[in-house]
Amino acid sequence: MQSPFAFLANSIIRHPKTVAAVVFGVILVMIFFASGVQMKTGTETYVDITTPTGSLIKHYEDTYSSDSIILMFEGDAVYMPETLDYLRDLSNDIENEYQIVSVSSIIDLVDLYNGGIIPGSEAEIKSIVDQYKDVIPGASTTGTMTLMQVVVQPGLSDSAASAALSNIRSVVETHTPPPGISVTVTGTAAFSDEMQTSMGTSTGMLIGLAMLLMVVAMGLLFGHVRYRFLPVFIVLMGVVVSFGMMGASGTGLTMMVMAAFPVMIGIGIDYAIQFQTRFDEEVKKTSIDEAVYTTVTQSGSAVAIAMVATSLGFIALSTAPFPMVVDFGVICVVGVLSCYLCALVIVPTFAKLVNYRPLDPKPAKNGKGNKLSMMERYDIVLAKVAAWIADHPVGVLLLVGCVAMIGIPLDDKIVINTEEEAMVPPTMPAKVSMDKLGSAMGSTSTIPLVVRSDDIFEPATLQWMVDITDYEELKHSEITGATSIASVLTSLNGGTLPQDREQIDALLEQVPENTLTRYTDGQMEAVIEFSTVSLDLNSMKALLDNMRTDLEWYEKEPGTTAVFTGSMALFGDMIDGITESKSTMNMLGFGLIFVFLLLIYRKATAITPIIPIIMIVGWNAVIMYVLGLEYNLLTATLGAMTIGVASEYTILIMERYDEERERGLSCHDAIQVSIQKIGTAISISGLTTVFGFSALTLSEFPIMANFGLVTVITVAFSLVGAILVMPAVLAITSRIQDWFAARESVKRSKTV
Repeated sequence: MQSPFAFLANSIIRHPKTVAAVVFGVILVMIFFASGVQMKTGTETYVDITTPTGSLIKHYEDTYSSDSIILMFEGDAVYMPETLDYLRDLSNDIENEYQIVSVSSIIDLVDLYNGGIIPGSEAEIKSIVDQYKDVIPGASTTGTMTLMQVVVQPGLSDSAASAALSNIRSVVETHTPPPGISVTVTGTAAFSDEMQTSMGTSTGMLIGLAMLLMVVAMGLLFGHVRYRFLPVFIVLMGVVVSFGMMGASGTGLTMMVMAAFPVMIGIGIDYAIQFQTRFDEEVKKTSIDEAVYTTVTQSGSAVAIAMVATSLGFIALSTAPFPMVVDFGVICVVGVLSCYLCALVIVPTFAKLVNYRPLDPKPAKNGKGNKLSMMERYDIVLAKVAAWIADHPVGVLLLVGCVAMIGIPLDDKIVINTEEEAMVPPTMPAKVSMDKLGSAMGSTSTIPLVVRSDDIFEPATLQWMVDITDYEELKHSEITGATSIASVLTSLNGGTLPQDREQIDALLEQVPENTLTRYTDGQMEAVIEFSTVSLDLNSMKALLDNMRTDLEWYEKEPGTTAVFTGSMALFGDMIDGITESKSTMNMLGFGLIFVFLLLIYRKATAITPIIPIIMIVGWNAVIMYVLGLEYNLLTATLGAMTIGVASEYTILIMERYDEERERGLSCHDAIQVSIQKIGTAISISGLTTVFGFSALTLSEFPIMANFGLVTVITVAFSLVGAILVMPAVLAITSRIQDWFAARESVKRSKTV
């Protein structure tokens, strides 16, 4: 029975135009589906909302939270009557905009508790604000700053939320503030919108620059073959197919998914170079048809094994607790498969259609023989290096192994940072305004505590809310205050919480509807919002962990439950998730690859390609610690990225080594040939990837710059591991096999 690779090779040989037409048709279909890919953000990308923790965070956002837009008014006249007139006009116009739920500011306090009449003096206005500021969400103020909170409709799409923000900015521009008052649109929604827009634009430009640099690198490094830029075209087609698959499956484009493209491009260009290099090697010795057949059947199966092993490394990411990381793994698998199929089909089909001819050797300037190209000279160097390593494998493995061992304890010391504000440049306008807001008002994010009871308006339940609030404020100096329906009722009752249900019901009639829905969800659920000083994420996580411990032992009313949730809980838990999952994902990746290789080769030496990868993972930890790099959502995939890229290189070398041994070469000679032939191809693809994606290190966004640097380091270390460590491992395993063979031979001779 004909193998799939033989069938494909014969189809290309006999019907190259038909195969090309099929490829062209598939590309057109994928372009159509790719047009449907959309950006995807929100809680669902960070946490699995089917879990109890994720569902509570989603419930909190849908019920109590929205992407509130904050208008920050600064100046010495924030309590002046003319300022309140300005705030009233601005508030009314914003409230009339589409998708706006409510607008809250100090003017609402004056309207509610002074009969809608703005007092004539600054002192009177300040007195009203100080007395009732807890009643209206967003009515925060200092001596020189006041805020207006604009709540947009929850659950809006990214485009609708961005449009609402743009509309608010337009309304602000149409109103002239009083002299001495400046207005800034800020808040989480404005920050996220600017971050998404700026990062998308910046990353797109940098990836475009990376592709351009890769073209330059191919021109410099791949000049010893004809059609040197063909691999870049193949990778581009692989990316198009990947985007098409995303569009067809409805997968959204998240920040993590965008980060998958450097990985698939780096691996994909290696596939293309492997196939073109092998074809160029074969066509120098045989006809085009025979070269097509050998390339597809020999390299096709070898690269397929490497591709499956690489994919298994990415499949290990499916155990990650974050949907974005899972999507990253899925897209990487789709990407490497797409790039593999494009390289497998396009290289021989293109060669057949254009009647591919290898480049003629360049004559030497002195007329003696042929001039060696740069890559041919590099081949010779690789052969000499491989020969030396094959003769001294133990020393090489001891040296590189010691460095890897150092990385194991260092990995736990690398800082983990999942804070969104750490992802952006410090000079980004939205971050500057957020920092200013935080320094004046404290943290712009709160720690919400969701309280559930049979009746949250019962005096005992409300008193418990007051007690837990007082306890946490007294114990933790970082907490600057807390608001809830209990604090609102206390404010309305002259500073004391009413203890009579009838009095509570009467006061509830005075609470504005938007305030009631801000802090309660029907009769059985309420939320307490703890405000804090401005804290970095690790300090916020430590505070939250302590508050959770307090809550565990603090006595609750019968039938009452309370759980901390919200964005701070989400990003804090992500630190634990990264810590707990990155080692698990690495071990699972190694395990899956080993089992797969064991099934393919059916011998213990299947572990051979994994040994260099284990060392590379250790080297990564050392270099990250030395350079002060941090783990974040992108760099948390470093282990999977390393396993994916490095396994591609090491498995291809082992495949070529086994092929040369089957041809009768000795271990020493087989190592030389495999490193010389495969080492050159992976060096070109690796250096091209390094050269191209060094452009990401120029990003003004720290998260992308760090990811670019990590990508460069990973590919560089993968090259070193494949070219320097793999020969030593092959030499050692060969010696072990020879020792066992000799031992068996002695046993057989004794029995005879």
